[in-house]
Parts: sequence; C-alpha cells; structure tokens
Amino acid sequence: MTIHSHPDNAELAVKPIGFIKTPFKQKFGIPRQPNLAKDAVGTIRFSNDINVRDALEGIEQFSHLWLIFHFHQHTQKDISMKVRPPRLGGNSRIGVFASRSSFRPNPLGLSVVANLGVFNNQLKVSGVDLMDQTPIIDIKPYIAYADAIPDAECGYAQTKPSNDIRVLITDAILKKLDLFALNSALITQILSQDPRPAHAKSKHTEQNFDTKMYKMRVGDADLHWSFTKKDEITVLDVLKAY
Repeated sequence: MTIHSHPDNAELAVKPIGFIKTPFKQKFGIPRQPNLAKDAVGTIRFSNDINVRDALEGIEQFSHLWLIFHFHQHTQKDISMKVRPPRLGGNSRIGVFASRSSFRPNPLGLSVVANLGVFNNQLKVSGVDLMDQTPIIDIKPYIAYADAIPDAECGYAQTKPSNDIRVLITDAILKKLDLFALNSALITQILSQDPRPAHAKSKHTEQNFDTKMYKMRVGDADLHWSFTKKDEITVLDVLKAY
C-alpha cells in the first residue's frame, strides 16, 4: 500500500510486518472498538523479512500493545469527508477525522490489545477488533503515563456502549460451539454489544422488536441468532461455514 504525503504528493511505501489471524471472517459481528470482546484472541504471523526474535525482544515487559493496521477490505475509491458514526444512530453526519470510521482517506486503524506473549515466533494478543488476515503495519508498546488520559473529553463517545442485552445459549448450542472450538464467553461478548447496523436498532422497540434471524460467521462456524425479547438474544444454531 502507499500513502500520499504533503506537499508534493510523494508516495510513502508502507508494507505489512505481518498478518493477524482472528475469529472474525466477515465485517458483521466485529466489535466496534478493541477490548469490548476481551476473549477475542488474535495471532500475528510475521513476514519473512522480520527477524522476530530481535524485533520482539523485551515486548514481554508490556501488558498491552498498540496495533497499527490496514483496513484491507475497503476497496472503494471515493472517500467521503463526512461519515455516520453508529454511536450517533447512523443518522447524523460528522467529519471523518472526528470519527473512528474505517472508511478514511488513508485506510489505517489503531487498536490497543492485551499482550498474551510470543509462541513459536508468533505474537498472541486479545481484545482484538480486527478481521481475519488484516495486515499489521506496526506494533508499539502501550505506555500508561503517556497514553492514558483520565480526564480526556471524548464527545459523543464519552462512555462505553451499554451491553445490557442478555444472550441465551442452550446446552445443545454449547455442545455445538465446543465442536467448532468456539468460546461461549466470546460469543456472549460479541452479541451483547448488538452487532446490528444502526438503522435496525432505531426501529427496535419493546412492542415491535426486531425478530429477524441474523447469521454471523465466527471462526469456522455460522451462528444463527435473533432477538426473542427486546433485550434478549437467543443463539438458534451453529453450523459449519461454507
């Protein structure tokens, strides 16, 4: 990938240092921010030109890391300078640089994740919000005294999204999750955030709640689920993904 730089539009060559393997095979269902699903584990496999032993020396001293990555699934060429953040209901527009939208002039993302350690020359992290096989551009240690600002003003995203949705998983479904090596805690964390698009949520009321059956791919399985009450999701089935 290339990034254009001011003032002469010279191109900066940026190439991945590796790729991350995650449970998220499609955009639908990916947590909208890191650490909303703490059991979402990712494994970074490094490119052949990275000396992993040297590059990761000392990384065990840091409990959390910043990942800089490329939104590789965004292929549209026309990027709008105004976007509709889900936190504003998907109806209000705001400047792209006042948002975490993945549709940006340069499709780069930044996520803080927990460092689980190095295994077989691969780096394992948790709390990821990245699609499977996302290119990783850089890794930096999280430095609490510099990176954490307790009194920061965060506009329309001052507080964490509520996750007061109950997720029901029967014993029969738990057995199916085990067959696909899926963690029920991860499934609960994902669904309790309500992964539906903002327009679907806006029509969701106690008297007329959304009963549509949704399908979400996690790992090698397709999860089928729907709302059985306004604030209750039931996992209906778990099938092999094709």
